[in-house]
Amino acid sequence: MAAPNYQRFHEFVVEVETDTPGTYAKICGITGRQVNRSLALEEISVPKDCDDEAAGAETLVEPGPLVVTVSGTAKWARQSHGMMMDWIYLKQRKSVRVAHVAAGVGDTEYETGFAYMTSLNDSGELEGEGKIVTREIELRFDGEPTCTAKAAP
Repeated sequence: MAAPNYQRFHEFVVEVETDTPGTYAKICGITGRQVNRSLALEEISVPKDCDDEAAGAETLVEPGPLVVTVSGTAKWARQSHGMMMDWIYLKQRKSVRVAHVAAGVGDTEYETGFAYMTSLNDSGELEGEGKIVTREIELRFDGEPTCTAKAAP
């Protein structure tokens, strides 16, 4: 049996498009990140038996929208401060990509799309690790991101 080949933190990257179209940069200071993909389901009641209405109804399930969010924790970094503040205060829609750097050929390497920043929280304390401000973010893709497979070298 072969040992698992785990994805490492530095191989799971969230990047934001810079002022140069097509160029992406990491959000400086990120120490934790999470991507959530949630498929909404729509329930539809239909008759069980067309000839016997007393048989009642059954519920069919149809796929609805796929909602993809990215959340993260970071230590506040000056390099990202202006971009982050503008993103939320100006209600900007920015191109974001989630990179799976170690993906195998044919597997999803990038999830790319436009996203809004829906939450930006800062906290800090005078003592301990709180001496450096902690930042939490949440992004929501506007629609489904495009998945791009890793090409052969």
